[in-house]
This record gives sequence, structure tokens and C-alpha cells, in this order.
Amino acid sequence: MYYMQMIRLLKYFLSVLAVVLMAENNVHGQQRVLLSQYIFDGLVLNPAYAGSHVQLSTTLTYRDQWINFDGAPKTQMLSTHVGLLDNKMGLGLLVANDQIGVHEEFSMYGSYAYKIKFPAGGILSMGLQAGFSNRTSNFNTLNLSSPNDPVFAGRITKLSPNFGTGLYYYEKNFFVGFSVPFILSNRILQDFENSISEITENRNYYLWGGVMLYLNRDESLKLKPSALIRAQDGAPVNFDFTLDFILYDVISIGSSYRNIEGVITYINLKIVDNLHLGYGYDWTQSDLNQFSNGTHEFMINYRVRLRGVHKPVECPSYYSIK
Repeated sequence: MYYMQMIRLLKYFLSVLAVVLMAENNVHGQQRVLLSQYIFDGLVLNPAYAGSHVQLSTTLTYRDQWINFDGAPKTQMLSTHVGLLDNKMGLGLLVANDQIGVHEEFSMYGSYAYKIKFPAGGILSMGLQAGFSNRTSNFNTLNLSSPNDPVFAGRITKLSPNFGTGLYYYEKNFFVGFSVPFILSNRILQDFENSISEITENRNYYLWGGVMLYLNRDESLKLKPSALIRAQDGAPVNFDFTLDFILYDVISIGSSYRNIEGVITYINLKIVDNLHLGYGYDWTQSDLNQFSNGTHEFMINYRVRLRGVHKPVECPSYYSIK
């Protein structure tokens, strides 16, 4: 029965992958920020990831993209999630603030995950998330040669609700997930003296999976290769491939190849059992490297077991899959 369920699950993911790869191939920019160290915080990709750490896990991330480039994106993000009811369900919260040029977006999304445990030890998590984004464009801050240009004047605010869903299957040595975190393609209309500009939020699809390989007998040296395929309505399919080396469950050193940006390197260190620090650097390979030296990303994670909630439940180590 277990293997039949696994076969059906695999067929589902292959079907989803086929749909993703057949997505339209028109050229549009990516609208959603993708963190470089998402492998340590899968909730930013998939609401079904909520509760996978079992204990309460909170991550703060600061991303400074394309340093020395005026108006380049900057992101601050809080991610927190916890497993409840003997890890039969998970709850999560994502709060983010993004700035790019004169535009700023604050977003808040709550997530819920229901988990099915298989006899062989695997867990299938089904997740939902819902929330809102509030966007502000302050054109008054622009330094224009024609200050009276009505197209670039005023301050515009737009509140947009959205929701998403995802599946996430994981066991000791393997994980795979598919998600559509933002399903609604909200329209943002701007009207500058009868000159209307329409901006649409494009739907994003994420297919993410990986394995854990043990490089020695005592399992103190591990390698976790993983891949992320991303598609956006009206944009080319792109991907990340990551190799993560884990030493004694104390330090993680890795690198990712991202076909639209280039190479990412990162290091993650356990300070104490409950506290981890991470730093990532994106090496810009596009023409932007003429103007920017790359991207800095800082991350801090704190995890704590809640008394009376997690006492009978085994909590995985920070670097493990399960």
C-alpha cells in the first residue's frame, strides 16, 4: 500500500512538472523575490513546509541585492512556523518588506499544513496560505528633469489579498514539494490623467526536491544536492541547482547555480543548539556586473521546543531533512 501511494505521488509530480515546462515562454521580469538561502527556510516557497521543523522555528533574513546600484531591491523577511498536535498539523507566518526604487511592498501571509504520516516514516504535508500585500509607489521622491510631468507624480497605494497552496513530502533522505504560493493574478491599475498603466501579478510555480547522501560511516559528513524549478506565467522557466556540504551538523557550506543570475555561495554555522547564522553572496553574471558587485544576504534562525507541546515529539536537527 505504501509503495502504491508513493507511485501515485510520483506520477502527480511528473504531471505537474510537464505542465510547468510547457508554460508560456514570453520574456517578462521575475516579480517575486527569491532568497538565496531558501534551502534553510522552505516556508518562503511552500506553505506545506509549515511545521516541518516540529519545534517553533523563526528566521530573520535581510537581502541587499545588486549592491552599489541605485534603487536596487532590498528585502527584510520574518518567517516563523511550528508543528502542533503531535506534528499532525503546522502553522506558519511570513512577514516581508520589499523596496525597489520608488516602490515599497509590505506583505503578511499565514499558513496552515495538515500532515499524513506513512507507516514507513514519510510525511505528506498539504498546505494553504492566505494574506495580503500592500504596495506603495511614491513618485514624489523622484528627481525629474520635468517636475510637472503628471505621469510621475503623486503617491499610489494598492492593497491586494491573495492565497496559495502546496504539497510537500519528506522522509529521512528525500524531499519533494510543489507549490503555487500566490494563485490570484491581481491587477494593479494606475491612471495618470487618462493615461492608464496596467500591471498584473503573474502566478508562480515552484517544484523543489533533493536527497541526503552520507559520505562516511558515522554520518558526520553529508551532501545534500537539491534542485528548484521555477515558472511564472508569461516568463521563461528557470532553475537552481544546489550542492550543500554538511560537516558534523555544525557547519554547512554550499553553492548554487541559478541560470538567470549565475552563482551563489553561502555558509551556515551553528552557534549553539538553538541558534544558527547564515551568509550568502550572489555573484552577478549578467550585464549588471558592470554596475554592481553582487548581492549580500544575511540570515539568523532561532528554534525552541515548546513545553507541553513538543515533549513527546522528536525534533529533527537543523540540517536534516526529517
